[in-house]
Amino acid sequence: MTTAPWRDPALPAAARVDDLLSRMTLEEKTAQLYGVWVGATTDGDEVAPLQREMTAEYDWDELITHGLGQLTRPFGTAPVDPALGAQALARAQRRIAEAGRFGIPAIAHEECLAGFTAWRATAYPVPLAWGATFDPALVEEMARRIGHDLRSVGVHQGLAPVLDVVRDPRWGRVEETIGEDPYLVGTVAAAYVRGLESTGIIATLKHFAGYASSAGARNLAPVRAGIREFADVTLPPFELALREGGARSVMAAYTDTDGVPASADPALLTELLREQWGFTGTVVADYFGVGFLQTLHRVAGTEAEAAHAALAAGIDVELPTLKCYGKPLLEAVRTGAVPESLIDRAARRVLLQKCELGLLDEDWEPEPTGPVNLDSAANRALARRLAEKSVVLLDNPDGLLPLAPDTRIAVVGPRAADALAMLGCYSFPSHVLPHHPEVPTGIDIPTLLDSLRAELPDAKVTFAEGCGVSDPDTSGFEEAVARTAEADVCVAVLGDRAGLFGRGTSGEGCDATDLRLPGAQAELLDTLVGTGVPVVLVLLTGRPYALGRWDGRLAAVVQAFFPGEEGGPAVAGVLSGRVNPSGRLPVSVPRVPGGQPWTYLQPPLGLRVEVSNLDPTPLYPFGHGHSYTDFVWEDFTGGAEPAELGTDGSYDVSLTVRNAGERPGAEVVQLYLHDPVASVTRPDVRLIGYQRLELAPGEASRVTFRFHTDLSAFTDRSGRRVVEPGALELRLAASSANVRHTARLRLTGPDRVLGPDRRLRCGTEVSGVA
Repeated sequence: MTTAPWRDPALPAAARVDDLLSRMTLEEKTAQLYGVWVGATTDGDEVAPLQREMTAEYDWDELITHGLGQLTRPFGTAPVDPALGAQALARAQRRIAEAGRFGIPAIAHEECLAGFTAWRATAYPVPLAWGATFDPALVEEMARRIGHDLRSVGVHQGLAPVLDVVRDPRWGRVEETIGEDPYLVGTVAAAYVRGLESTGIIATLKHFAGYASSAGARNLAPVRAGIREFADVTLPPFELALREGGARSVMAAYTDTDGVPASADPALLTELLREQWGFTGTVVADYFGVGFLQTLHRVAGTEAEAAHAALAAGIDVELPTLKCYGKPLLEAVRTGAVPESLIDRAARRVLLQKCELGLLDEDWEPEPTGPVNLDSAANRALARRLAEKSVVLLDNPDGLLPLAPDTRIAVVGPRAADALAMLGCYSFPSHVLPHHPEVPTGIDIPTLLDSLRAELPDAKVTFAEGCGVSDPDTSGFEEAVARTAEADVCVAVLGDRAGLFGRGTSGEGCDATDLRLPGAQAELLDTLVGTGVPVVLVLLTGRPYALGRWDGRLAAVVQAFFPGEEGGPAVAGVLSGRVNPSGRLPVSVPRVPGGQPWTYLQPPLGLRVEVSNLDPTPLYPFGHGHSYTDFVWEDFTGGAEPAELGTDGSYDVSLTVRNAGERPGAEVVQLYLHDPVASVTRPDVRLIGYQRLELAPGEASRVTFRFHTDLSAFTDRSGRRVVEPGALELRLAASSANVRHTARLRLTGPDRVLGPDRRLRCGTEVSGVA
């Protein structure tokens, strides 16, 4: 029996795919360019934007005779036992393979933003919590576990991570981001991509590009970012994740920038992504993004025109289900309105990816090979470590924390006794289970109230809810005050409820008008503070909220960004002192709820100035966080006079950090760049490096940052990325506003224009000190 060349694993993938394409009909090639969302309904609440309006009808048996590109969320659409779901997916894949002439299965994709979005799968902390750890290695370890779980049930592609840089914290999807700084976002996201891709799962970068810069922080609103903001803030995380992480897929954003939707922008999806950056993977549409070119953006008059615009721009696969790339596209190709070469281009990319995954091999088998456990003890232990490292101690002025083990504690607030307070909107219990109220959560999620009682068994702990998350009802205040009056300390647990499209206070489509605490929570906190009992504020949120109203009035403030299924024990461990807090803010915490948007990446006129009565200075700056131990920074290498180097030079800065306290802890040394004079306005400071140091009592480590002038580059007036001669400052700091040491530099020589191969990361070296 002669094996066709496209089946021969000894041949190069390109040769195999070229042979296969030459044998396929137009219908068979086009079938590789869309997904099918089995189980998606056209009634009830959506889990994707405008799902009811955009879901198309199709005949499954007829459809798969031509093959199928993707299967959408076989585990993330409705509750399914993971082991049974893996068997059902294998059966579906066999049917797809048997129905078509070539026996090619589909790529199955799932959401995996904060863990595999499936019933009974581990719910890890949200990406904003990853940013708070400043620990890419730990995030990479988590991604490997997520990838292993995806593979164990037959999934090939994960729709994560999110690389959007926060530009306005009122945006509902802030919880899905890693923070407000592109260097932090890029380095942490690249680690996630490395971990996921190391298991063979295709990582999908989203949302490319500009989604988080939507006007007014409204979901899907137009983006009005300038070319320099786009080039210097929005794009660098994607470059890092592609170059260092090796991501094999990119998802186009819903938004339009300066009138051009990302899904119909060849300058973005082809010229920049492929021709300049050298990306060779697949570009997929965000859910219904191709159809939105017709229905929302109105840059296409028909479904066929939308398909043409997206395909020509560079979108290879329409997700989540066929709408435009099915019959409308086929008919447009047959009439000559769309060149078949665009079909061939996209199909080739899809089939190359399937070849890499082994889906074109004759010995392909869809059945899982081992036991399925998506919430193993090892997963939970890792979720606990990540949650513990992400908790940020914002304030502890008089050292009330850690709590005394035998104290009287009144736990008050709407987030204290609700397990869902720990989870973001893309966790399965928050994302899907609200549509299935009869189904149990499927995983154990200790509440903070239960966790605190377990953590401090000798304490007397009472509880009152006080109020709801988002309603204005204050009838519960009386009981909250009574419980607080009986206690030595009140732990006020406030925050968000994750949801979708207005069904929560945080999450996709849950944008905020301002940064006041939702509902009656601010009034509840005022009432608790008014009792005179010391109040420890614990925030379980998906975004930062303005806290200036209580500055100087609280005994302590603890911030946790949806810390996952082990978040209750993690936060309780910080309150008890079992855990030494080491998280640092990935987003600034504002003083006042209005005057937004604001992030720390501001040029001089974006900071406090005399010409405006509004002061945007945050209450707690980016990178801020306290510990229960003390660290000494010493032996800094920077000299008194500026060091001179060329515009293509490098310079090392070093210092020693010593744990001067009596307990183990972690310090995060942050390196910022200050550019005093440039040809365009620049952020006053911006992060260009960081290093997390775990130190035992008395232990010291020396950290060296290897700065290269590429890291000072920016986009000039002509759109070139340049390194300019002149003065620079390298600032070693504990936050963007807490500078400990400064090294002054003077760059000499001509302007230097950089290409896409420029250095993106500041190297670091850590060594022990006797």
